[in-house]
Amino acid sequence: MVTVPVPLTAAVDLALGGRWTSLAGGGREWLWSRPDPARATVVPGAEFVDAGGLEECLPTVRGLPDHGDVWSRPWRGSPAESVVQGAGFELLRRVGGRAGAVVADYRLSADPGYAFVWAAHALLDVGDDARLLAPEGATARVYPEAAALLDRRRLAGPPGLRPDDRAGWPADAPYLSGHWPAPLGLPLGRFGPDDGTAVGAVLRCAAVRVVDGPDVLALRLEAPGEVPVSTALWRNLGGYPADAPYRSIGVEPMLGAVFDLAEAGPGDAAVVPASGELTWRLVLAAERRIDD
Repeated sequence: MVTVPVPLTAAVDLALGGRWTSLAGGGREWLWSRPDPARATVVPGAEFVDAGGLEECLPTVRGLPDHGDVWSRPWRGSPAESVVQGAGFELLRRVGGRAGAVVADYRLSADPGYAFVWAAHALLDVGDDARLLAPEGATARVYPEAAALLDRRRLAGPPGLRPDDRAGWPADAPYLSGHWPAPLGLPLGRFGPDDGTAVGAVLRCAAVRVVDGPDVLALRLEAPGEVPVSTALWRNLGGYPADAPYRSIGVEPMLGAVFDLAEAGPGDAAVVPASGELTWRLVLAAERRIDD
């Protein structure tokens, strides 16, 4: 078995929030999407409309504004270089290719000390057997929707365990921490078939790989050393939303270490330095395993 690089190309929709609509190469599309006519009529501050693709989330993911302040605003420029104005900041994005990879360079301009969370909210079109590979032992913050999975695991434990023995979720805990690949005993690295659950987690690592059959997608974030860098995971196996659930798999390089900026503790958010500008880079690369 040998591995060969697969050149990738990207497409974005500037009018609809700068959303990435395609990340393709080697005859496959990596980005999952779903039709929702409401996506075309959103205004700043609107509740998030999930059309898939890759959304730019800034200055938060969860919380307010829902999925941030830029996914609902039109961007100016070209697919290669575009800019969006938010509440108190400007985000510039340059997207190009380098040795077959898609490279996006970002520059956030804001007052010194401006704190934010940013995520490349990528929803991927991958199969049930796809896996997320991250550094073993990496800290992973797991969010409260995982309580249902923790209850299932507990109820499948020692004989005689009663339903009222469930561990529950601490009322004052925005997240619980564990270590990859099975934080809190949950094997989150394999996406799996639909089981009616959804769970979000934030892994403290800058690079991950998604393996789906012979295909591999590598996602890597480069940022200044003082900036917290993570990868968010959203593993929705038909558990969200409650009224009309569907399957969606998010692997989301991010600046920051929490979903909600309002919950950020010391070192959990990116901060604009004294220069008034912060830059970072997202690198997306693919490869394929073939018989030798």
